[in-house]
Amino acid sequence: MIVLFGALIGALTGSTIAKRRGGKRADILQYATVYAILFAIIGLFITLFIHRMAL
Repeated sequence: MIVLFGALIGALTGSTIAKRRGGKRADILQYATVYAILFAIIGLFITLFIHRMAL
């Protein structure tokens, strides 16, 4: 669940940054994709850490 939430927040963050910088549609999609992947990976590590600490 944290991974999906991270990907969603990352996509919104990336698209917002690209829009502020005056990017075109391809730029906005690229930023959204990269930030979504980055935030999903961070969410994955957070999830793994929580599960390891719970055991």
